[in-house]
Amino acid sequence: MAGHGTEEHPHGADRLCEAGDRVYSRAVRRGRVARTDAEPVPCLLELALLHPDPDDMDWLVPTSPQEVMTRLLRGLHDEVSASQRRVGSAVAAFEWYAGLGGPERATAAGEGAAIRVLDGPSRIQAALDAATEACTTEVLTVQPGGIRREHELSEGLHRALELRGRGVRMRDLYNHVARHGQGLLNYLELMGDTVEARTLDEVIDRLMLFDRTVAFVPANADRTMALELRHPALVSYLVTVFERLWRLAIPLTAPLPDPRVEGVSHREQSIAALLAEGHQDAVIAERLGISVRTCRAHIARLSETLGAASRTQLGVRIAQVGLDRPPEETAPGRTPAVPSQSPPPAVPAPAPPADASTPAPAPTPAPAPTPAPVPAPAPAPAPGRAPASGGAPGRESPTAL
Repeated sequence: MAGHGTEEHPHGADRLCEAGDRVYSRAVRRGRVARTDAEPVPCLLELALLHPDPDDMDWLVPTSPQEVMTRLLRGLHDEVSASQRRVGSAVAAFEWYAGLGGPERATAAGEGAAIRVLDGPSRIQAALDAATEACTTEVLTVQPGGIRREHELSEGLHRALELRGRGVRMRDLYNHVARHGQGLLNYLELMGDTVEARTLDEVIDRLMLFDRTVAFVPANADRTMALELRHPALVSYLVTVFERLWRLAIPLTAPLPDPRVEGVSHREQSIAALLAEGHQDAVIAERLGISVRTCRAHIARLSETLGAASRTQLGVRIAQVGLDRPPEETAPGRTPAVPSQSPPPAVPAPAPPADASTPAPAPTPAPAPTPAPVPAPAPAPAPGRAPASGGAPGRESPTAL
């Protein structure tokens, strides 16, 4: 509401000054207030919160709070109505300008827009339905989050079956935690070898690509808005991101690699790496697709396994065993041991062979034998480089961002 009052009291009835609040409160409690007490706050008279007592002009009586509230709401309603009228006028004016180009031109501009904002679930679903109907070869999706619920999988089942009927291939990326969902296994059984799925410790935010010509990404955190991208450079970039993640991912039909530290699960490995980066529990849970409660339970088990009594000590232990790096950065074939509570003692240098320091009884000392070089361990294949198998357990519907 617009402000009223003198220069010393530039406010409205919805936000009184401190002195005005004190005098008006007293007037409401007592039923009236002396005019002399209200002289320092002329705003109360100007805002019609106080008015003269007809029985005694030396006193002022308050306007009831209910009446003041009604008056304020009426003013707000008038302001909102005026704003709506201005919006309507602006829309009407620019619709007239838009019509100057002709309907064919306007339609072409809307269909060929490089970036289009989709506001609201109904618009998002309509755009996804259109892209699904036009798709002829391939759908690529990134599906972050945890285990897929049955209703999430069934929402777009008819569209997925329609894609399968046209011979469209589907490749999907998930968090590792999605492996534990029975719904995905059931979905795969229904879809056959049309769908191929792989998993990673972490994936990017939701992404959907149709025929490598149109992409959909969320435009806000609660996914009530989305962007439809058709610019060739943008779509090509997103396809490249997907393909690189795909090469790093592990097929759902293949087991996860063995843990690098005995007693530390693959998920706890991922949590350790994110803790080492300084992330909070809620961020780690979101990135791995698990609840905060589950994340903290894993952190507790990790602390127990590594013998850490505090978060600070846990960070030290994580670095000591090499869990502060992603799995790809650990030397192939090496499984570090869990450190003891105290730092390990320094390992002394090996003593030279006895025959290298003690001469042989023969006149000419025998030369010291040269140790044979120890062959380096054969490098293990990088995770996710296994050849793609046939269909993999399940996927989320390709029709919801």
